[in-house]
Amino acid sequence: MIGAVTRATRLLARAKAGDAASILGALPVPVMLIDPDNRFRHVNQAAEQFLGTSAASLGQMTLQDLIPLDNPIFLLIEQVRNTEATISDHDLDLDSPRLQKRGITVQGSPLPDEPGYVLLVMQDASAARALDRQLAFRGAARSVSGMAAILAHEVKNPLSGIRGAAQLLEASVGPADRELAELIRDEADRIRALVDRMEAFGEKPIARTAVNIHRVLEHVRKLAQTGFAAHVRFHELYDPSLPPVWANRDQLIQVILNLVKNAAEAASREGAAHPEITLSTGFQHGVRVAIPGTTVRMDLPLFVAVRDNGSGIPEDIRPHLFEPFVTSKSTGSGLGLSLVAKIVGDHGGLIEVDSRPGRTEFRLHLPVVTEKDADQ
Repeated sequence: MIGAVTRATRLLARAKAGDAASILGALPVPVMLIDPDNRFRHVNQAAEQFLGTSAASLGQMTLQDLIPLDNPIFLLIEQVRNTEATISDHDLDLDSPRLQKRGITVQGSPLPDEPGYVLLVMQDASAARALDRQLAFRGAARSVSGMAAILAHEVKNPLSGIRGAAQLLEASVGPADRELAELIRDEADRIRALVDRMEAFGEKPIARTAVNIHRVLEHVRKLAQTGFAAHVRFHELYDPSLPPVWANRDQLIQVILNLVKNAAEAASREGAAHPEITLSTGFQHGVRVAIPGTTVRMDLPLFVAVRDNGSGIPEDIRPHLFEPFVTSKSTGSGLGLSLVAKIVGDHGGLIEVDSRPGRTEFRLHLPVVTEKDADQ
C-alpha cells in the first residue's frame, strides 16, 4: 500500500490542486502534507480518522501540537528534507495526550518543486500483527484440543473411579480421615473441570444466527452487576444503528462475559477506589481478513470493546496473552483468553488488545449478517 502511495506522490507533482486532493482523498491510508514549518497543509479523510481531528482543525495546527518534538517522526521528516529522498520507519509509537498509536509504519516523501514540503503516509500494522498472533493462538488451541482428547480418554475414567472411592470412604471413616477423603474428591472434581474446559477447544461446527450485539452486551452487564461486578461502575457507548452480528449467541455471551469478568478483576485489583468498565460498539470500515485455509476474505466492520481502568497487563505477558496456560492470576488456569481467541477466530473475527496503566481495552472485530447469510 505504501509503495502505491509513493507512485501516487509522483503524480501529485504533475496534478492540479483539485486533482491532487481527489487522489489523496481516494487513498485508504492516512496521508498528510506538511509544510516547512510542520503545519498541516492537506490531509485526506483517512488521516482525519487516524488523527481523530477534522481537516479544518488540523489546518490550524502543527504536527508538534499532536506529537512531542522528541518523537522519531521529526527526525524522519528532517532526513527527508535534507536528502530529498523517500524514507520509511517502522514500529513507531505516536504517544501524546491527544494521540495514542503504536506500531505505526511511517513513510516520508519530498514533494517535487515544493522545497521543505513532506508528504507523510502512515499505516497502522497492529491489526495485521494481531491477526498473525491469532493464527498462532489457533495453532496452540489445536494443541490443547489434542491434549484434551487424550486426557478425556486416559484420565476421566480412572478419575471417576478415584472420586467414587473417595465418596465411599467418606461414609465409613472417622472425622479426621473424612477430611482427607473430601480433599481427594474435591481435587478429582477440579481436575475433571479442567479437562472439561480444555475439551471446549475442540473443532466443532458453529450454528450461527443474526444476533443483536446490544442485547448480548445488556445480558452480560446484568449478569455481571448481579454477581462478580456488583461494585463496578459501567459505562455504555453504543452505536444504535449497527446491523446484527453473524454469530452464535451463546458463544458470544461466553466471550464477552469472560472479558468483562477479567476487566472487573483488573479494575478492582489492589483496592482501586473507583473500578469502572466501559462497553462500546461501533462501525469501522476497511477491516478485512482472510479466512484461514481458504481464499475467502471477510469484512469485519463491527467492533465491540471492553475497557477497564485497572493497572494494565504486565508487559512480559502481553505478547503471549492468548496462549494456553498463560495468566497473571495466582489462581487462574490461563485458558479463558485462549478460548476467547479461539471462539472469535472460529467466527472469522479478530481480537486486539491495547493496555497501559489505567486503561486496558479488548476490541473484537466481528462479521455482520449479509444477504447470503440471511438466505441460509
